[in-house]
Amino acid sequence: MPSKVMIVGLDCAEPSLLLERWGDELPVLSQLMERGAYGRLTSVVPPITVPAWSCMMASRTPGDLGVYGFRNRADHSYDALYIANSTAIKEPRLWDYATRAGKPSIVLGVPGTFPPRPLNGVMVGCFLTPSTESAYTYPPMLKREIEQVVGEYVLDVRDFRTEDKDYLLRQVYEMTDRRFALAEHLLSSRPWELFVMVEMGVDRMYHGFWKLMDPEHRKHEPGNRFESAILDYHKHVDELMGRVLAHADEDTAVFVVSDHGGKRMDGGIRINEWLRHEGLLGTLADPGAAVPLREAGIDWPRTTAWGEGGYYSRIFLNVEGREPEGTVPAADYERVRDDLAERIAAIPDENGSPLGTRVHVPERVYEQVNGVAPDLIVHFGDLYWRSVGTVGGDEGIHTFENDTGPDDANHAQEGLFVLTAPGVPPGQREGAHLLDVAPTALELLGLDVPASMRGTSLLR
Repeated sequence: MPSKVMIVGLDCAEPSLLLERWGDELPVLSQLMERGAYGRLTSVVPPITVPAWSCMMASRTPGDLGVYGFRNRADHSYDALYIANSTAIKEPRLWDYATRAGKPSIVLGVPGTFPPRPLNGVMVGCFLTPSTESAYTYPPMLKREIEQVVGEYVLDVRDFRTEDKDYLLRQVYEMTDRRFALAEHLLSSRPWELFVMVEMGVDRMYHGFWKLMDPEHRKHEPGNRFESAILDYHKHVDELMGRVLAHADEDTAVFVVSDHGGKRMDGGIRINEWLRHEGLLGTLADPGAAVPLREAGIDWPRTTAWGEGGYYSRIFLNVEGREPEGTVPAADYERVRDDLAERIAAIPDENGSPLGTRVHVPERVYEQVNGVAPDLIVHFGDLYWRSVGTVGGDEGIHTFENDTGPDDANHAQEGLFVLTAPGVPPGQREGAHLLDVAPTALELLGLDVPASMRGTSLLR
């Protein structure tokens, strides 16, 4: 059995690209695939960075964690929202179990680790860190060491939704190079039995360059000078991974994982504008141009439901006795919710054709529902379409401009995994789930798998 586990996370890495289309051009990854098990890794609902990485590291669902996205309702009032940083994650994650067992860990950039918490080892916080002025390391003095090793550490790409692609490319490479340089430094200077890092650059590249790569994207520009930017970046990351893997000896199990995949974005559904058209959402103003819902003002006594924009949509019902000015009688809640789910699923594309939207009811997706969950979770067009929260203007329900800046890609339900470890037979594996990663890692470390974990070890 291995004595160490190394997990390299690539946020958003798409299996159809890395495991299939470009496999021959990524020698480090392809060698791992030849030696180990690999395949698609089904993500949670919703397949989004926050909470997916915490779900992976805890083997708990968003319902268990009570975290359903980057922003969450703190209660059933209309304005209380919180950002789901590490303080929102109450369940132990892999490094917590390692710490309890006396095993040292290195945790670098894993979403859901700011502010960092004490552990046996070192932790560098994630992309939710406000700035390098923040206390983003454990122990605190590690921050000064990082500055000496890589200069100013880059937590995330500032303004990655931009038309300035040269700027974006420079920023992504700078962030990635510094994170991998820090990874090598920590691996060579600290004791470790568990190493976990996550690189956000893949996600930023997909959102910024997908239309320039993909001929099937409706905004593709044939012959543009960035057609190979995503492939070139993956080649670069593959080389950097090779340097990190040089620190893994024959007694080290190696995981390469992504929290979800990526796919082209065909358009956006203006969910709140649709709710207005259907008479389910009242606004205090009728703006002449598209504006955020809050800017138009919500007429709560005339509102049955409202929604959030994003890569998926969260729909909330305005329920009597639950929300301050609820209008849906509690006795009618299930009927109203099921009717609304059916109507949303039937929204067609701009040509009247079916979209293939999937509408999820939290209680039917999760065994446990904690916190304030959305009443419905909507994946428009099987995630080829995003949700846009604006109201007003004359563009109708369908939009082909993102309300938060240029964005070419959405998240796909399936990420990827590659696992090499003694005793793991090589070859493609079917049916792996993101929740299986933590139980597998614990078993590889020789630790008991808690009964509370939702996944099962891939070693079985």
